[in-house]
Amino acid sequence: MYNLTLITNILRILDEKGMTKSELAKKAGVSIAFFTDLTNDKANPSLRIIEAIAEALETPLPMLLDSSDMELADLEVLAKRKPGKLPKGFVWKGGVLSEYEAYQVDQWDKKNRALLTKEAKKSRADSKSKQ
Repeated sequence: MYNLTLITNILRILDEKGMTKSELAKKAGVSIAFFTDLTNDKANPSLRIIEAIAEALETPLPMLLDSSDMELADLEVLAKRKPGKLPKGFVWKGGVLSEYEAYQVDQWDKKNRALLTKEAKKSRADSKSKQ
């Protein structure tokens, strides 16, 4: 679970900063092969390596291990997502919020997930009817 959280946060921050895995690996002083294995959940980094990655990302180390109350299914989706997987007009952002702001974001998240689920079901039904 912790590796999945770490990988998800690294990939999200890379995306937000517009950095490549190769750039991060070089800046953190790890090989691209190790970094690729790490992001494919095939390597277990030491605390020193996690610290080097955090420094290279200019991110506090605890932020790399913060699950932000995400469910395992959400972490898995985010860890495997490629830019552009969300429909146009939707983005995923993480941040520090007040309790009130977090409540509002939770409400918007539920509304948008319901909308996306409804659209996905409709799309699948349309695909089946065309077959």
